[in-house]
Amino acid sequence: MTTLSYSVAIILMTMGLWAMLSKKNLIKKLMGLAIFQTGIILFFISMGAKEGATIPILDHHGYGGIYSDDYANPLTQILMLTAIVVGVATLGLGLALARKIYAHYGSFNEDDILANLREPNE
Repeated sequence: MTTLSYSVAIILMTMGLWAMLSKKNLIKKLMGLAIFQTGIILFFISMGAKEGATIPILDHHGYGGIYSDDYANPLTQILMLTAIVVGVATLGLGLALARKIYAHYGSFNEDDILANLREPNE
């Protein structure tokens, strides 16, 4: 199961990177960024998963010892929760900037925007 999740994460990251590099539309680039971030989050969550592990809450009622192999590492989940929040904020800011660019240049196409920047203002 772990190999499958790693494969899906790599496919998502590749798709997102391809969209960011090859597309000329700013909205498509932002969607590629969101897909890329999703692949990274899946990759890190997959790294922190342990089969048969339980949540790291200790029961002090007669438990003889604490073995780290019995518990899942909560650090990856905490970091990825933060990454999700940062990803949503990044996507929101990017969409707001794309809207302002569209309002000023009348296009989401990168080539049209660059052509408008090169023309002298009249």
